Amino acid sequence: MLKKEDNEKLCRTDAGTPMGGVFRRYWIPALLSEEVPEKDCPPINVKLLGEELVAFRDSEGKVAIIDAYCPHRRAKLFWGRNEECGLRCVYHGWKFDRDGKCVDMPNEPEESRFKHKVQLTAYPTWEKSGIVWTYMGPKEEQPSIPDYEWLRAPETHFQVSKTYEGCNWLQALEGGIDTSHSSFAHNNNIQDKNSMRSRATNPKLEVDKTEYGFKYVGIRDLKEDGNYIRAYQFIMPAQQMRGQMMKWHDGSREEYPTIRGHFWVPIDDESVWVWNFKYTSEPSIPLDPEFSMQQEILFGRGPDDMLPGYRLKRNPSNDFLIDRELQRTKTFTGISGINTQDYALQETMEKPFPDRTKERLGTADLAIIAARQMLLEATRDIEAGRKLKGSDPEAYRNVRACDQFLPKGVDWREGLKDEMLAKF
Repeated sequence: MLKKEDNEKLCRTDAGTPMGGVFRRYWIPALLSEEVPEKDCPPINVKLLGEELVAFRDSEGKVAIIDAYCPHRRAKLFWGRNEECGLRCVYHGWKFDRDGKCVDMPNEPEESRFKHKVQLTAYPTWEKSGIVWTYMGPKEEQPSIPDYEWLRAPETHFQVSKTYEGCNWLQALEGGIDTSHSSFAHNNNIQDKNSMRSRATNPKLEVDKTEYGFKYVGIRDLKEDGNYIRAYQFIMPAQQMRGQMMKWHDGSREEYPTIRGHFWVPIDDESVWVWNFKYTSEPSIPLDPEFSMQQEILFGRGPDDMLPGYRLKRNPSNDFLIDRELQRTKTFTGISGINTQDYALQETMEKPFPDRTKERLGTADLAIIAARQMLLEATRDIEAGRKLKGSDPEAYRNVRACDQFLPKGVDWREGLKDEMLAKF
């Protein structure tokens, strides 16, 4: 159960809110590079942390993120002309460069110095791995650019996408770091009583806090077959990594070696961008395009699953196309797509966000409890002028997630020590 005031503090991310202040101390994904594919291409609307913005790639190939509204008469700059290293408002011709400076004011006298007094909000950007990142906080607090292992993976080993989710960012994140729900919401073959999810529906959670967030594991007791350990990383403020290379402790079983994860970025208090990344965990093995596409389809993000704007075809307006016969005979939810199953549960919770004063959390929720504690601690760190966890790349650059089978009696901290170190 969470106090009402703490729930509000965690969920609201507009400028001037405590959690908005936390997100504004980190570099966050803003848009895909493919959304502004070439120099002087059309600008696009962007909304992050409750702020309406516009992004464009200028004549030098640099991506700008600036205030969405012209400071003259507040017309939307989305309608603007992207030309000669600036975005020109089509209402009266005022033009702004990527730093938000007004560089031309053609409806004023030539001798006027007025343009030098006009400045739009502009946020710094950095482009890497198909993502345009931005920092929206105080200039004097700007941290070093991110150095996650997945950003160092070669293009041949890595894939990224994003999907819109119509709910508050925190319930999306909490769904992502929840371990035990996969035995239910993601059980896509209820007839198979020998599957790992069916054999061990109550994984034991262990959480170790770190300087970047925390690492945690779900331990599933498979009796004579040992323990299946899924080891995660939670990196502040809103990123989770998990492994997908599974081996029996005798080495007899192995799946395609990938690490995947999400980064949740609030759009506003009722919607969130879910950034999805995956990369191969072995530098010698590139990401197979066919495997990658099969995975996207499995998770509900295949080409036939998407609408324009990175939105899912299965959504609340059509009840996520739930198939009750499928639910009765084959899958636990009757909804196709692993992430789509998550969205159905998360997007239909209370609006604008759940009343967590009414929750009853158990031992299966230790990671969720830890995340809330750490996020609330971050709001206090800002008030006290302390450095935030996870803002220094040195704290997290060498970590990764994994999953393995370990013999009984082997502690995961020792047994997975090497597997949880970055290789790129």
